[in-house]
Amino acid sequence: MRDENCIFCKIANGEIPAATVYEDDEFRVILDLGPASKGHALILPKNHFADLLALDEKTSSKVLGLAAKIGRAMKKSLGCAGFNLVQNNGEAAGQTVFHFHMHVIPRYEGGPKMVSWEPGKPSGEELAELSESIREALE
Repeated sequence: MRDENCIFCKIANGEIPAATVYEDDEFRVILDLGPASKGHALILPKNHFADLLALDEKTSSKVLGLAAKIGRAMKKSLGCAGFNLVQNNGEAAGQTVFHFHMHVIPRYEGGPKMVSWEPGKPSGEELAELSESIREALE
């Protein structure tokens, strides 16, 4: 399940060199070439999945555990105070490479604001309508 035209498939499978921080039979974790902060890493499955919706259950069940492992190592080795997990799905959400990947972004005390937003103020009626619409789509 690899896409010969996918750059992340090539990186994940060692065809293109990268600064690798972790590798096993199913994943390669590399340092991002355009990091949001020092140590910013990408978790790449070795098989091709366009996004979260295409991810199989076996792979998806391992991603968060691997992210925690990488985050723990970042806190220990880099001295970061925390980390963000970011996973974009679709162009409108900021996905630019259509191979599932998860960003693990170390966060440092006093560092720049990122991955934040101004909270909205929906009415109770709007929340009820939205929740009903999403529940119906789950069926």
